Amino acid sequence: MKIDIGAAGLRHDPEEGYVGNVRFRVEGHPQEYEITLFSKKGKEWEYGLHFAAESGSEERIDEVEAFLEEDDVAFDALIQAALDAENKG
Repeated sequence: MKIDIGAAGLRHDPEEGYVGNVRFRVEGHPQEYEITLFSKKGKEWEYGLHFAAESGSEERIDEVEAFLEEDDVAFDALIQAALDAENKG
C-alpha cells in the first residue's frame, strides 16, 4: 500500500504530551485520511484514524488501519511527518 503524506502538525504540552495530526492519501482510495497521534513522552504512540473530509467505506478504513498496524515503516513515516511539522513551526 502506497501512502502520500500531505499536511501535518504537532503540538506539545508539558503536562498533556504530544498531539499531532497528519493528512494522507492511499493509492487507489478516493477519500483522504487523517491520523491523530498521541504520545505522553514522544516515544510510544497511540492513534485514531478517520476520514479527513467526507465519510467513505468502512472496509477501506479497516484496510488502512490493518496496514498501519503491520507496517512500522509507514506508521513511523506519519509520526515523522508530525515531528517535522513541529520542528518547522
